Amino acid sequence: MTVQISQRTLEDLGFSEVLRALAQRCRTEPGRERVLARPFLDTPEQVEEALALVAEARALSHEQFSMPLGGVVDIRTAIGHAAKGGLLEPRQLIDAAQLLFAFVRTREALDERKERVPKLMDIARRLPMLESMARRIDQCFEPDGEISDRASPELREARDRARGLHRRIKSRLDELLHDESFLPKLRENYYTIRNGRYVVPVVSNYRSEVDGIVHNASQTGQTLFMEPQAMVGLGNDLAIAQSVVTEEERRVLQELSDLLGRESVRILEGLAAVAELDEVEAVAILSADLDATMPTFAGVTELELRMLRHPRLVLRGTDVVANDVTLIGEARALVVSGPNAGGKTVTLTGVGLCTLMLRAGLPIPVAEGSRMPLYRSVHSTVGDAQDLSQGLSSFSAHVTMLRDIIAAASEGSVVMIDEIAADTDPREGAAIAIAVLEELMAKGVVVLVTTHLEELKALAHMDPRFLNARVGFDSKRMSPTYRLQIGASGQSSAIEMAARVGLPQKVCERARELSLNAGGPLSKALAAAEEERRKLHEELERARVAAKEAEALREDLEKQKTQFERERRARMMQFNEDVHAASEHAAAEVKDLLVKLRAEQNEKALSEARLQLQQRADEAQKRALTAKAELFQVEAPGPATLKVGAWVHHSGLARDVEIIELTDSHALVSAGGALKMRVPTSELSGSRTRKPQQAKFPERQKQDAALKRAASAAPAQVEATNFRCDVRGMRSDDALKELEAFLDGGLRSGEEAALIIHGHGTGALKQAIRDYLSASPYIRMFRPGEAHEGGDGVTVVSLRA
Repeated sequence: MTVQISQRTLEDLGFSEVLRALAQRCRTEPGRERVLARPFLDTPEQVEEALALVAEARALSHEQFSMPLGGVVDIRTAIGHAAKGGLLEPRQLIDAAQLLFAFVRTREALDERKERVPKLMDIARRLPMLESMARRIDQCFEPDGEISDRASPELREARDRARGLHRRIKSRLDELLHDESFLPKLRENYYTIRNGRYVVPVVSNYRSEVDGIVHNASQTGQTLFMEPQAMVGLGNDLAIAQSVVTEEERRVLQELSDLLGRESVRILEGLAAVAELDEVEAVAILSADLDATMPTFAGVTELELRMLRHPRLVLRGTDVVANDVTLIGEARALVVSGPNAGGKTVTLTGVGLCTLMLRAGLPIPVAEGSRMPLYRSVHSTVGDAQDLSQGLSSFSAHVTMLRDIIAAASEGSVVMIDEIAADTDPREGAAIAIAVLEELMAKGVVVLVTTHLEELKALAHMDPRFLNARVGFDSKRMSPTYRLQIGASGQSSAIEMAARVGLPQKVCERARELSLNAGGPLSKALAAAEEERRKLHEELERARVAAKEAEALREDLEKQKTQFERERRARMMQFNEDVHAASEHAAAEVKDLLVKLRAEQNEKALSEARLQLQQRADEAQKRALTAKAELFQVEAPGPATLKVGAWVHHSGLARDVEIIELTDSHALVSAGGALKMRVPTSELSGSRTRKPQQAKFPERQKQDAALKRAASAAPAQVEATNFRCDVRGMRSDDALKELEAFLDGGLRSGEEAALIIHGHGTGALKQAIRDYLSASPYIRMFRPGEAHEGGDGVTVVSLRA
């Protein structure tokens, strides 16, 4: 079925403004003509094909590619003239050559990208490849448009003869102008050309004394421009030569015109293809400027436009508020209410204009994921339809438009009505509006209306086919927000708007007093329902925020859990490596002792060896306990009370946890909040802290916790060890030398740990020291200081035994 769009609808929605913006982005006159006559497409297949072309053109624009259409001129009239055997002017021939070159460049450029743009390549195949003809025409003209001597050998020969005659005549005239007897008869000493003949300015009194032909005279008659008789023969020869040149130039132009005439059909077809490519590229540029997308439309019956922006406002550079517009489920009519100048009509015309653009195969300014049916017809009545020439008032003209819309609309149509039945008694207007909307929906029509009528706003509470929407109003700034909220009805805020535009305050206050008692039961019921809806909306928003925060906390705990496990495994690997090294060292010592025993074989040596072995075993056990303590950074564990609900310490997490479930060798523990994990019971020990109790006064507990955090953040005295090295204020090289000597002495004296005080500063000294420690053979491990040790301004190290 053919798409039906009335001229009134096109004017109401401003579709011509979109077409003008599109034409401004075309580079050829045929392209502009094609854009301004762009039709509405009848079938979904045609719309899909048009949008696919635009998608390919936008993909090329992302590659910074532009169609090589430079120099293309509309020569359709000239080509038609040539097809009839007419003679073209040099400028027309030059434009034709540029067009033929553009055909070749465009087709070759798209052929290189044909895998990515197959549909554009199909259009490009209609461009004729007439490069040889273009070169033939191009070589016949100079850059300034003059016919070149290269056009034909005959033209070159004729011009050479004419140029030779010019030189001979000028030479003879130069000799004549130097003749002392001839000079007094001249007005001035020069020669010029009149009527194609070389002449000299002779004083009229000497007319009889100069033999020659008069070709012209000055306005006063005092000077005669005469061709001396001696020049007449050469002048005649020159005239003949010039006529030969002219005739040959005409022959060349006719030859080139005939070439174009013989290929006129192909050239015109190519020009039509250029216009189509230019149009597609212009649509791609406009789509990028609008940040437009291609909504889903095939088989779609529901309207769901995400982040809709009014196309005309975007084109004007206005800062547009994007809104979602939806009609899904049973809803068939969207009733938009709210304050004047709040954006109701913008919403209405924005949806209507997008409907037209989609039917014309144009992307629309909505976000990805939008859906819109391809409506068969679009009808609108926007603005004042008053027609004094026919004696119609605003209301009469409005009702006439409604009558025509009811008659024309059918299933698959969309209707936009601005301020339906507004210019009459509100009760009767509401009755007419409801009856019109029910009639339209009974015919399967989708309707969008704006209104201030309370009865229309109430329909959504009683009829699922109606859906309310409102534009927002900021009561603090006393101005509209232009935000569309689906599912709610809005107040007109007429008094606030009147105060905003300057109505006297006294008048506005009186209007507010009157309005308090003016609302009927329906208005009050709607206001109460709206207030309840507002509260529910606020509760829902708070719930969404809480859910979002809970999800963020869960993700954070998951990350902490992963990080804890990674660190635990890394420390365990280091612990195992240390134990393995110690075991190898002990085995080597035992082997040496056994060799010594076998060599001496006496009781005293055996006793001494047994004592040494016992000492080695005690030292190995001590080093293992020290390494394990450093691995988990805890004190020696106390016995754990393993039962459900017990508060125990987990060595891997380095924190107290609560036992939730208990099996033979594993326990499910909770570390607070959502963090739960199953761990071996061997990693559990006695609690370091008391089990937290439920606070009776949570606010007081929060204050105490804040005081404790503040106290823990205060600087504390360093108490890690008395064996320390203070390198604050030193250069990095000097500090590392001092540190190396310090660690060497500590290792010799049997120190097990040390404290290096380097301060914070810029961080360079701290980083240099820790880089040195990570590679030092003296160091078994190191870590930044705890808060009570001096924080990150110190580094605690453990020396190798």
